[in-house]
Amino acid sequence: MLYRKLGNSGAIVSSQTLGTMTFGAEADEATSFQLMDDYVAAGGNFLDTADVYSAGTSEQIVGRWLKARPEAAKQVLVTTKARFPMGDGPNDLGLSRRHLNQALDASLSRLGVEHIDLYQMHAFDALTPLEETLRFLDDAIRNGKIGYYGFSNFIGWQLTKASWIAKAGGLAPPITLQPHYNLLVRDIEHEIVPAALDANIGLLPWSPLGGGWLTGKYKRDQLPTGTTRLGENPTRGQESYGPRNEQERTWRVIAAVEAVAKTLGVSMAQVALSVLADRPAVTSVILGARTREQLADNLAAAGLKLDAEHAQQLTDASAPEVADYPYGKGGVNQRHRKIEGGR
Repeated sequence: MLYRKLGNSGAIVSSQTLGTMTFGAEADEATSFQLMDDYVAAGGNFLDTADVYSAGTSEQIVGRWLKARPEAAKQVLVTTKARFPMGDGPNDLGLSRRHLNQALDASLSRLGVEHIDLYQMHAFDALTPLEETLRFLDDAIRNGKIGYYGFSNFIGWQLTKASWIAKAGGLAPPITLQPHYNLLVRDIEHEIVPAALDANIGLLPWSPLGGGWLTGKYKRDQLPTGTTRLGENPTRGQESYGPRNEQERTWRVIAAVEAVAKTLGVSMAQVALSVLADRPAVTSVILGARTREQLADNLAAAGLKLDAEHAQQLTDASAPEVADYPYGKGGVNQRHRKIEGGR
């Protein structure tokens, strides 16, 4: 297992994070315990959960595991999130001081801890001023309830605005962003990745395998079954396989991943995880394994380092399809400047 700084903090985390969204839903408690045991045994030290995962059950399972594994608990960092509804009232969601105060105390109780290492805002809240959210998070750090904070699913301007509000107000800065990011979903590279690099914020990509598409799970001539995290897969009987099936780029990316995997004698999942882990600003990739076998295969990607040729092959095959302006060649050329003959 490799280790990296958690964003612009001094904390050290493994390059792979164990996601727990399936705990209490697709994975029962016994299986969840086995997954966490296997992950820690492989050198992992970063667990990702959220209050809305299985309506709080995921946090409870993680909490019971931490209590049952006191030695591991000393080494493991835990991140959880708040923003989405945890009740039916108008204040049971969002990033207001009122809701976050209740949500944080509830997460601490479910996890059975007095301190959460990283507290992430699960999505932007257009109704709550960012100043209110950031002051609450700064207070939570000062009160010892959380160590650091970050965001999830924020876009570029939101991330930059939050970073500068914190800086101007003398508040603790955000250190992470948890975005949807993989070889099939690279649009965050236009604005969000540059914003993260500018603010020295580490990325924690979720769905790094594209809901199973990058593992070779789906075939062009076969109707996908089941559902992905984003609910993309259609149910049997529909005429269309869904937007990803209809995009030629999807199959070009999958073919490139498969070709590199065959050349190296590894799984497609390992290739997709390895190349993502080396993308700019990425701190730790969130694994969403449902079984011990899946987890073991994903963990093996930590020891896989693609050479420049293979990395470029995957980068070229997965290049986002964009209009000319502002992200295409025309827009890029407008912003480009260099000293002729210089370095």
